Amino acid sequence: MVPRTPDPVVPPDGVDGWAASALDELGRLPGVARAGVAVVEGGGRRLLFTASDRPRGSTHEWCHLDAFATAPLNHAIATGDLVGEALADLTARDGRWADFVAAQRDTPYVAVAVVPFADEQRAPGGFVLYYERSQAFDPAQRADLRETAERLGRALRTILRPAAGPAVAPHRPVPGTLVAEHEMPADAAGVGVARRFLRETLTDWSVAADAADRAVLCLSELATNALIHTGGGCHVRVELLDGVLTTRVHDNGATAEPRVRATHDPLPGNGHGLRLVDALVDDWGRTTDAHSAAVWFALAVS
Repeated sequence: MVPRTPDPVVPPDGVDGWAASALDELGRLPGVARAGVAVVEGGGRRLLFTASDRPRGSTHEWCHLDAFATAPLNHAIATGDLVGEALADLTARDGRWADFVAAQRDTPYVAVAVVPFADEQRAPGGFVLYYERSQAFDPAQRADLRETAERLGRALRTILRPAAGPAVAPHRPVPGTLVAEHEMPADAAGVGVARRFLRETLTDWSVAADAADRAVLCLSELATNALIHTGGGCHVRVELLDGVLTTRVHDNGATAEPRVRATHDPLPGNGHGLRLVDALVDDWGRTTDAHSAAVWFALAVS
């Protein structure tokens, strides 16, 4: 068994500060009674969500939402659509959102707007606004909401993915270590190429098929997460020494993760990729700096 090294704590202040500012701005929009913001997290498998009526302090009170659940917020982030409707019309137009509408039954809200943060590749989140009075949601109001989303999205991206990421830190392996490296582009097809790179490398190194299968599956999960979560490519480095295979996926943009105070998460579909990695390897971890993040795993192969 490879000894476990504790992961460093990622400071949450950047995203928390952005959330506080965003909620204050959204709360000042005409007619808004409550506002919420969501940030895509966990390789796109879940959202971090907080709202204007939640406690503030050293960190916001965040919760996890299942990014695969059927809800207007997930729809907006996934499609780029702006949803602006009376709550009654949401039920009539799309029965898929009946649960969301039912959750507002005992509230004073009569209309809702859900807007994704604009992004050239994938929205990094979105916001939801609740109104106690009917709204026109005419072209002028929708344009104002879009402009607000673009501004908040730009600010969020400066925290989640700084413009200038560093090169992979220099590394000097122990003499006798087998090393292979691969640059994966910001392209979904690149994940398959990275898998083939690792498979061929492990074949050349005479790694047993079952261990190679586990390593390739874990690399696939981490490379997919890097692509979805940062919108960029990644650097893959593989080392084999004394029967221990170590694989590192270094992305091109770090995520500053806020703390989530809620300890119970009843929603399915959250973090499946990392849970799978945890189940298949002997050790894994995550390191970050101001610009980027790297996730690694170690696996005894002989």
